[in-house]
Amino acid sequence: MSYVGPDFDPPQPRRSRRGPLTVALAALVPGALAGYVVWQAVGDDSGGGSDRAVPASSSSAPGSVSPSSRASASTTDDGRGDTPSTPAPSSSSSSSSSSSKPAASGSLKGKVIVIDPGHNPDNFRHTSEINRKVNIGTNWKECDTTGTSTNAGYTEARFTLDVAHRMRAILEKQGATVKLTQDGDRSFGPCVDERARIGNTAHADAVVSLHADGSGAGNRGFHVILPASVHAGAADTRPIVASSRDLGEHIAGLFVRETGSAPSNYVGDGTGLVVRKDLGGLNLSTVPKVFIECGNMRDTKDAALLTSGAWREKAARGISEGIVGFLHG
Repeated sequence: MSYVGPDFDPPQPRRSRRGPLTVALAALVPGALAGYVVWQAVGDDSGGGSDRAVPASSSSAPGSVSPSSRASASTTDDGRGDTPSTPAPSSSSSSSSSSSKPAASGSLKGKVIVIDPGHNPDNFRHTSEINRKVNIGTNWKECDTTGTSTNAGYTEARFTLDVAHRMRAILEKQGATVKLTQDGDRSFGPCVDERARIGNTAHADAVVSLHADGSGAGNRGFHVILPASVHAGAADTRPIVASSRDLGEHIAGLFVRETGSAPSNYVGDGTGLVVRKDLGGLNLSTVPKVFIECGNMRDTKDAALLTSGAWREKAARGISEGIVGFLHG
């Protein structure tokens, strides 16, 4: 998802840094109040990938997804979006979300998780439909956007669907009921207000919207977007601000551990966390929800990761384990 687009305001100017930046991302280890996972990443302004993250505690913390529960997925590195599960067949339109049947048992039995793969591979064929304005509480925004892509043409929409399928396989093995806001089963969208409504209607315990950024070359790293406190029109995020931050902190910490990626070097002041009030998918949510920008598609180094099937599996595992940690909290 590019910052240049109808669903985004221009980014704030980047703050200068006068030395090595120490980043602390704390994810609460379920069942133990003292069990924090603290990540220290030392980076420079170039974002050249020299950042490193060192966990202060064992990666086998309670509540993480065990190796035996992880989905076996294709690890081809050609960016084709190979997935561990078969996507739903295409149709012209769908008003309902794709859902799974929960496993008979597992640590997430009874939990409902909604995964929101950003954009849609066919949005570009339906410009009039996705340009239709919808009310997001604070103002009106376009229904959806086409998303961004790597310089080689691997699209954000293909990336988000691939990671969503991998996450679904992981979380279903933990017993969760997993719903997707779209699964390649509709010709465009859904609109941002419908994406929020799907999570609300499902009474989801957690919702994660998957994205990849389209910022300038040299801008690297991931960031998790948290809802600001908004109370305007149909939007009232006040009941979910705290729980959404908790979800986001868990995901950020586990994403670092599993992928080795550093927090964004261009937004978030090195924390990997950004608070926004201009996103309809967050403004209209009544359940804990965050966005994650997994990397910058317009940077060649980040693009090499995002187009790697092996790295996408790590990303899916990190996000999923963050959700597990939040739900076990």
